[in-house]
Amino acid sequence: MPRLLAGAVTGPFDLVLLTCKAYDFDSAIEAVAPVVGRETAVLPLLNGLAHFDALDARFGAGRVLGGACHIATTLAPDGTIRHTSPGDLILFGGRAGAPPWQVEALSGLFARTPVAARASDAILQDMWEKWCMLAAGAALTCLMRGTVGEIMATQDGRAIAEAMMAECRAIAAAAGHAPGPASAEQTSRMLTDPTSRWAASMMRDIEAAAPRLEADHILGDLLRRAAAAGLATPLLAAAYCGLQVYGARAPAPRGTGA
Repeated sequence: MPRLLAGAVTGPFDLVLLTCKAYDFDSAIEAVAPVVGRETAVLPLLNGLAHFDALDARFGAGRVLGGACHIATTLAPDGTIRHTSPGDLILFGGRAGAPPWQVEALSGLFARTPVAARASDAILQDMWEKWCMLAAGAALTCLMRGTVGEIMATQDGRAIAEAMMAECRAIAAAAGHAPGPASAEQTSRMLTDPTSRWAASMMRDIEAAAPRLEADHILGDLLRRAAAAGLATPLLAAAYCGLQVYGARAPAPRGTGA
């Protein structure tokens, strides 16, 4: 059992919940590695799917669950975390080789809390559907530097949004995880709503002059999968190009000495 001694945590733990930003992923793995034991389950709630290769290699695929988090928050300049979504949901489930008892145990724990969380028997599909929504939304609002409503008010905003969503769906379909009709319809409503004031968190990071973005994890990895499948995705590529330029010009993170 884990113990707390002199301010230091010793493991192993039953569960490690990994919720960092993608650019802190490597250091997060090193931080949690000492408390991951033979029976520990690791539940990452990161965007995209790029993190699985590193987690599987470090801890073994059988210990790593799949997870998707639908919670919108933003960090205010004073450090306040503001909850901006009307509802929240955490999905989790076993991937190939993941012991089902871990999922059952986690379901029981969440049931004793007010958190909206449920086990999924198709977690990779859930993750792909969220990724398609997030990538299209990030590409759209970051490339246009505006909210969905502002973009819809332009001459070609709706057509561009629909084309970006189609590119994301094509990549997912090539991977065997085409978004279902309900997910595709929900994403379309969200990203073509003329009254919406929504913008992706990455867009809010740009407005706040954040030194680091999750661009490679959300769009870069998606584009690499598109290239491997022989798919042309010019709008997503244009958005990622803009984010790479931003990254090259962004101020260095505090404490780097740069």
